[in-house]
Amino acid sequence: MNHMEKQNHTAVSEVTEFILMGITNNPGLQAPFFGIFLLIYLDMVMGNLGIVILTHLDSKLHTPMYFFLRHLSITDLGYSTVIGPKMMVNFVVPQNTISYNWCATQLAVFEIFIITELFILSAMAYDRYVAICKPLLYVVIMAEKVRWVLVLAPYLYSTFVSLFLTIKLFKLSFCGSNIINYFYCDCLPLISMLCSDTRELELIILIFAGCNLLSSLLIVLISYLFILVVILRMNSTEGRYKVFSTCSSHLTVVVVFYGTLLFIYLQPKSSHTFDIDKMASVFYTLVIPMLNPLIYSLRNKEVKDALKRTLTIGCKNST
Repeated sequence: MNHMEKQNHTAVSEVTEFILMGITNNPGLQAPFFGIFLLIYLDMVMGNLGIVILTHLDSKLHTPMYFFLRHLSITDLGYSTVIGPKMMVNFVVPQNTISYNWCATQLAVFEIFIITELFILSAMAYDRYVAICKPLLYVVIMAEKVRWVLVLAPYLYSTFVSLFLTIKLFKLSFCGSNIINYFYCDCLPLISMLCSDTRELELIILIFAGCNLLSSLLIVLISYLFILVVILRMNSTEGRYKVFSTCSSHLTVVVVFYGTLLFIYLQPKSSHTFDIDKMASVFYTLVIPMLNPLIYSLRNKEVKDALKRTLTIGCKNST
C-alpha cells in the first residue's frame, strides 16, 4: 500500500481532512469548467446582491412581496457562497482538501440556507394568496411583524435541524477512504463513507427531508389552488393575465427548485449515482441562484423601474 492509500484508509480518530473529488477528473475540462463556473458565480453574486440592495434602497419596493424576495436572495447568496468558491478551487489545484471541522461547518451552513429557502418560497406563495384572494385585508394580514415571523421562524428551525443532523453525522465513525466523491460536503456522500450503522441516521434525514420538502410544497400548492379558483371566477381575460403574471416568476422558481431537490433527495438509495447527483446539485447550488434574480427582474416592471430610478439617482450624485 503506497503513502496515498495509507493516508486515505484511516480511522475516525486520525481523520483531520477530506479530499473533495470535484465535478470531473478530466484535465481537459478543468480550465473551461473553472471559467464557466466563475462567470456563473459572479453573475449570481451581482444579481442577488443587486436585488438585496435595490429592495432596501427603493421605497416603492418596501412591500411584503419584495421583503420576501430580498430574503430569497440572501439565502441564495448564503448557500451558493459556502459551496461555489471551494468548488472552483478543485479546478486549479491538484488535490482539493477540506478540513474535518470546515467540512462539518460547510454542511451545517449549507443546510441552514437551503432549508430556509424552502419556507421562504412558501411564504412568498402565501403572500401571493393573500394579495390576490384577500386584497382588502392584505396590509393587515401581511403586517411587518407577520413578515418577520415568516422569515425568522424558518431561520431558527433550519438552524436547529442543521446542527442536529450535522452533529449526529460527525459523531459517527468514518472508515476506509477520506475521499469524498463530490464537490462539497453533503449528507449522502458522507454517509457512504461511514463504517457505523447508518440506518437510524438515514431514517432521520429522510424524515426531515421529506417533511421539509412536502410541508413547504403543500403550502405552495394550497396557496396556488386558491389563486387558481379566483382566476377561474374572473370574467376578464386581462384580469386573469394580470393575476397570472404576478405569480409566474415565483411559479417558475418553485417548479425548478423543488423539482431538482425532489430528484436528488427523495429517490431510492439503490438508484443514486453520484455523477448524476453532482450535475443536479450544481444546478440548484449555482445555476438556480443565478437565474432567480433574472426571472424576478426581467419579468417584473416594478424591479426594472426601481433599477432605472436607482441608476438615475446614482448618475446625478456622481456628477
